[in-house]
Amino acid sequence: MQFLDLAKVYIRSGGGGGGAVSFRREKYIEYGGPDGGDGGKGGSVVAEAVEGLNTLIDFRYQQHFFAKNGVPGMGKQRTGADGEDVILRVPVGTEILDEDEETVIADLTEVGQRVVLARGGNGGFGNLHFKSSTNQAPRRANAGQPGVERTIWLRLKLIADAGLLGLPNAGKSTFLAASSNARPKIADYPFTTLHPNLGVVGIDEVEFVMADIPGLIEGAHEGRGIGDRFLGHVERCSVLLHLVDGTSEDVAEDYRVIIHELESYGGALADKPRITALNKIDALDDEERAEKKAALEAATGGNVLMMSGVSREGLPEVLRAVRARIDADKLRQRKAGEEEPESWRP
Repeated sequence: MQFLDLAKVYIRSGGGGGGAVSFRREKYIEYGGPDGGDGGKGGSVVAEAVEGLNTLIDFRYQQHFFAKNGVPGMGKQRTGADGEDVILRVPVGTEILDEDEETVIADLTEVGQRVVLARGGNGGFGNLHFKSSTNQAPRRANAGQPGVERTIWLRLKLIADAGLLGLPNAGKSTFLAASSNARPKIADYPFTTLHPNLGVVGIDEVEFVMADIPGLIEGAHEGRGIGDRFLGHVERCSVLLHLVDGTSEDVAEDYRVIIHELESYGGALADKPRITALNKIDALDDEERAEKKAALEAATGGNVLMMSGVSREGLPEVLRAVRARIDADKLRQRKAGEEEPESWRP
């Protein structure tokens, strides 16, 4: 299935049906009177987050969604039928933006979450509604309200517990393949990964979801390379795992390039908890390992883990460190969401 994380959609809700002007005419009925029914309500356009989807590819082949209009009212006090709603089924983690691509209308982060994007117009009143003691034969009825037409953008941000960062060929896809059942494309040239990949990683009988995004290069925030369009997929992660290629000539500079791109991207992405790991240590001897670890620790100002996605050396330690950060973030969010207990009063 082709991956698509941004789609432009045109929607229009249904207009309400018009009210009817009608009078009762039956044999042997001496007095008639107005009996025009009201028009039906127009259908609405609703977005719903569903399971089983991880791309917006369906919206590439259909961009226009129009709800049905309400049926006009009829005689004999018959109300018109309501128009059917149109439901846009989107993956969990989809942001719905206004036409300016900046105003967030809704953020669907849970299965079953729904939001009305365009509400259908109300049906018009029939002449029965206007009957009174001073106007016993009204000949007026209301037209239904028109529908709402608008343009929206759908932007998908994958839901993952941890995200992988690094320059092209840093070994992110190899790491994901070694630690999960995901099978991303792996090759010995840059930009092998062209779209995000998700993998379920298990360690010590505990599982979490990890996202691998295409590699960043210097100037990505200005549009160089694939650019920073995929960084949104790691905005929801609890922790970022930064992989640095151990075979690079200057590991400290590689680290600083990625950090600069995170800071230039803006938002809270640069402030997220990060774990730095020196990858591809299977290609280094003991002296090179110690030298490059020291250089990377001097650049990060913290501890650096050592690992190899090919030989799996140090892989469990890295996964345990990632899992510990995820648990700490979930505990912090749980405490922040708890309400303070009220003080006891007699």
